[in-house]
Amino acid sequence: MADDLEGISVFLAVAEARNFRLAGERLGVTRSAVSQALQRLEDRLGAPLVQRTTRSVSLTEAGEVFLEAVRPSMRQVRDAMQTVRDMQARPSGLLRITVSSIAERFLSGTLLTGFLQACPGIKLDITITDDEFDIVEAGFDAGVRLGEVIEQDMIAISVSSPQRQCAAASAGYLERHGSPRHPRDLQNHACIGWRPRPDTAPYRWEFTENDRDFDVAVDPVVTTNDMGVMIRMARAGAGITFGMMETFAPYVDRGELMPLLEDFCPPFPGFYLYYPRRERQPLKLRALVEHIKRSGKR
Repeated sequence: MADDLEGISVFLAVAEARNFRLAGERLGVTRSAVSQALQRLEDRLGAPLVQRTTRSVSLTEAGEVFLEAVRPSMRQVRDAMQTVRDMQARPSGLLRITVSSIAERFLSGTLLTGFLQACPGIKLDITITDDEFDIVEAGFDAGVRLGEVIEQDMIAISVSSPQRQCAAASAGYLERHGSPRHPRDLQNHACIGWRPRPDTAPYRWEFTENDRDFDVAVDPVVTTNDMGVMIRMARAGAGITFGMMETFAPYVDRGELMPLLEDFCPPFPGFYLYYPRRERQPLKLRALVEHIKRSGKR
């Protein structure tokens, strides 16, 4: 078996460099050693793999076929070897994550605290933002967003249960102004809205009726980019606000907010940790992914 594999890494280096000397430099051996290893491989295969001239090296037809066959397999072998090495290593370093402000479970502290306890060599840098941008270009290892806004070329794993949005207001406000029975009734109510930045329009509140999605452009009496402000204003009776039921749940349980228009707010897929596809993911990121998967099973 060892004889069968001998020389394949040398052949790959020559095929990529198209030069014996450069292949030797990459492998840390002499040009002569490269030539001898390749010759032994060709002898075992019974076919020449490269055409040698004084000025260049090119692949023969057999060499092209052999290259296409062995390159993916050798990549898998290298990945497997690195995986075994990583099993003996401890994940460490700075892990940069951008997280949506409404990803309640992920930001609760419990999940990430357990991760830090399991991987003490890792430090977290968490940026809370609802802006949509290229996390790779911005230098982040991963992000947490609702699944519907994640690019299709990303790997994504769930970090929450299905979510629901709903409107909510205090009992005091509803006693004074009544409860909306349909989303269109919101036009006649004081609303507390959200927008990510001052240069954007307020978020349009989204609903579903008879399997048809629609939105309502409310005219907020208060607009902010902070969910905490929205909740405090709603609890104080300033108007109706809109957000994730998971966010409102503690206030609903205490009777400080009343959920509204729930029949128009069906569940939808929740939040996902997402990150770019790579042949090899950083060990620190793989550690977080594995921690999330184990946590989801408990």
